[in-house]
Formats: sequence, C-alpha cells, structure tokens
Amino acid sequence: MGLSTDAFAVSVAQGAVQKRLDVREAFRIALVFGLFQGLMPLLGWLAVNEVREYIVAVDHWIAFVLLSIIGLKMILESHDQKETKSTNGNIPLLLMLGVATSIDALIVGTTLHTFSSSVVIPAVVIGVITFALSFIGALVGREAACIRKLRIEMIGGVVLILLGGSILVEHLGLF
Repeated sequence: MGLSTDAFAVSVAQGAVQKRLDVREAFRIALVFGLFQGLMPLLGWLAVNEVREYIVAVDHWIAFVLLSIIGLKMILESHDQKETKSTNGNIPLLLMLGVATSIDALIVGTTLHTFSSSVVIPAVVIGVITFALSFIGALVGREAACIRKLRIEMIGGVVLILLGGSILVEHLGLF
C-alpha cells in the first residue's frame, strides 16, 4: 500500500481537476497506474538479477538509501501546492504520470530478491492494490471539495523510509 500512495494521490487530484470524470475514466487512470506499478518491480528485479553477485554485500544499504531518498522526495512533494494538469483525453500525460508514480516500485523491485525468489506474486499484488486504490482515489477526488488538504504522499514517503530502515536493520542483524 505504501507504494500505491503516490498513485492514489495523483488519482485523487485527477478526479478533482477533471470536469467530467466518469467510471470509465477512473478505470483508465487506475489501469495505467496499476500496470506501471506492477511492471516496474519486475524490471527492477530483472536488472538486479544480472548483477546480483556484485551487490549482495551492499544491497541492504542501496535499498535503504534509495527508499529513503524516494520517501523524502514524496514528503517534500506533499507540500507542493502547484496546480495539477488533467489527464482527461491526454494519453501521453497519463502514461508519464504512470511512469513517475511507479519509479519507487522499480527501486523496490531491486530489493525483492532479499524477500522472495520470485517477483511475480509481489508485482501482481502491487499492481492490483495500486489499481484498486487509484480507481477509488479518482472517484474520491471527483467528490472532494478541497484536495490540497490531503497529505497522502507524505504518509507514503514515511512508509517507504520505514521500509528502507527495516531492510537495513534486518540485514545488519540489529533486531
């Protein structure tokens, strides 16, 4: 769910700024975000498998640093009050948002080998959860009176930092 919060936040914003968001448009937003969020861990996992033997000794530090950077970026961006562009009918913008909201999933994919030998199930779960939350988010945004008060990205950033810290603590054997 932590990985899905940025997609959820963008979906809420899209639901709020689109003049006529219907269920079909909410589905389209959710599908793009869910697909990107589900595919990126696979790409990250594949990239790491090619160089696994070289980074096993430092992978926990890499995960901690990358997740912390992304988490901090999300927290800082949660304070940004600039206008959000509508994706209604704008496929390139929607795809760009799909990529932007799934970069953190790519990074997480590089760490999945520490938890599981297969990345398929986690990737599917990440994609499905992102789809569901993005769909709900778009519909919530449509009904939201003032989305600037939502700080969903901040919560997601904190979750990513905690995830990175937990990976580091586990590998260092501190607890």
